[in-house]
Amino acid sequence: MTMKTLQQLLDEGVEDRHILVRSDFNVPLDEDGNITDAGRIDASLPTLKALLEGGAKVIVMAHLGRPKGEVNPKFSLKPVAEALSERLGQFVALAGDVSGEDAHERANGLTGGEILLLENVRFDPRETSKDEAERTEFAAELVALAADNGAFVSDGFGVVHRAQTSVYDVAKKLPAYAGYLVEKEVKTLSKVKDAPDHPYVVVLGGSKVSDKLGVIEALAAKADKVIIGGGMCYTFLAAQGYNVQNSLLQEDMIETCKDLIGRFGDKLLLPEDLIAASEFAKDAEKQTVAADAIPEGWMSLDIGPKTAARYGEALKSSKTVFWNGPMGVFEFPAFASGTKAVAEAMIAATKDNGSFTVVGGGDSAASVRILGLDEAGFSHISTGGGASLELIEGKELPGVAVLGQ
Repeated sequence: MTMKTLQQLLDEGVEDRHILVRSDFNVPLDEDGNITDAGRIDASLPTLKALLEGGAKVIVMAHLGRPKGEVNPKFSLKPVAEALSERLGQFVALAGDVSGEDAHERANGLTGGEILLLENVRFDPRETSKDEAERTEFAAELVALAADNGAFVSDGFGVVHRAQTSVYDVAKKLPAYAGYLVEKEVKTLSKVKDAPDHPYVVVLGGSKVSDKLGVIEALAAKADKVIIGGGMCYTFLAAQGYNVQNSLLQEDMIETCKDLIGRFGDKLLLPEDLIAASEFAKDAEKQTVAADAIPEGWMSLDIGPKTAARYGEALKSSKTVFWNGPMGVFEFPAFASGTKAVAEAMIAATKDNGSFTVVGGGDSAASVRILGLDEAGFSHISTGGGASLELIEGKELPGVAVLGQ
């Protein structure tokens, strides 16, 4: 699809114009409120810097966590404003509200080349409302911050699959453009969706089969291999008649998994061995077992070494790889080896086989950074888990479609 781009807006001129930007600053915080992975903040910088250098009065909208429409200091964007100030080398003011008196006063006081971050847009229940009238009302308040000569730049790829006020309704009220990040994500992921080089290998993890069912259906028809790991692999193993003991299981999806195995057969790669744990804990007792031999009362928290090697072979001979979802509980070092092996095989495929390798955001992207892997070893690391999945699956993304109107 055709989108108006940030470059077009910059060519038109942004000096002294109020530009509303939707970024994705939904970053993880530790118990003390410190950012533990600033990947999404770093990804927003090229668009923000280009606008500031062009002399724009930049007003950034973003969310953090799920405050459920209520003001909650735990989900304040204060740590994000501090991180942005440090990275941009200039003060980033944080409004005391979303679209109220303080936001308007600060927006009116901006001069060219200055930036304001609004407080968490999800503090306002209208941001995620299903009622179009409520979203339209909130959008009008946000647009009012941009004065008469304003424009909107969509740069939060992690939210473009949601028809929410700051993503969708604002874009209908102002001249709307795709920021550098959204433009890059859409172009890169569309290449995988529309014209992948073969062999094309898809790696899917995550906890629930139900969350990935549409993706498995859509991609198994296109891909040469679909590697299954993570929590959802145990429902597939149960469909093969294995007793997965206390491992994560969606009993209501067992028949669906049997159907998928029957239809896609050799395309689906399933674990042959596992890392079993005595309990869900980082210091749990563990042992490597065959896929059908989890000890009674135990659970599996990762794929085993034979499986990791087999998955690695499929990846190393690939020409295109799309990965969404870790292979195990990578947050526990004892159960991170499967995820690390898959990621390292992708890096090897990129380097040695010229494979086009895409990490589909979410926990997969987080695992790359947490495990200390070379981000430059992949062709692309997406900032949006759900959005990347829906685009690859072929669904329309409301926050992207509106940019073409």
